[in-house]
Amino acid sequence: MDYIKTGNYIKSLRKSEGLTQKELAQKLGISFQAVSKWERGDTLPDTGLLLELCDILNTTADKLLNGGTVMFSSKKQMHMEDVIRGFDDIEDIGNCFGKDCDFFTGMVEGINSKMNIDLLEYMQSPKTREVLWAEVIIQGILSGKTVDMDEVEACFTNKKMIAEIRKYYEKTL
Repeated sequence: MDYIKTGNYIKSLRKSEGLTQKELAQKLGISFQAVSKWERGDTLPDTGLLLELCDILNTTADKLLNGGTVMFSSKKQMHMEDVIRGFDDIEDIGNCFGKDCDFFTGMVEGINSKMNIDLLEYMQSPKTREVLWAEVIIQGILSGKTVDMDEVEACFTNKKMIAEIRKYYEKTL
């Protein structure tokens, strides 16, 4: 846990709520010096104050303690933008390092072997690229992640792929 990042986040939230250190301290029944120590990253809020502090600052405990980053969620949301970018990044690695680079060919061979496909061939066609997207989304759902079906429908042209993803998605509801 990064105390300074947490402190900066507390300070940012306090200011966005229009509170001084003294006003926040009064609401919590503590000294303004304690708030100052949090914001400098010297200490963290006492656990007995954490929920009340989060309520005042309109945030959650996990987000506060992780400096604004949500770390704990029962289901991590997958976004189509990230899935699409992931496949674009694979192509970028090949373009950057060279298609004959051992690193790139090893990565592709590993995916081909694990998935029993020809990754680069699948990535050439928009139709087969959607199959890859669907596979990643379904694997994500099976591992406990969730998706926004509106995002899925907006990105896919293949109605059968949407229906297949929806089938897995609905099992998680």
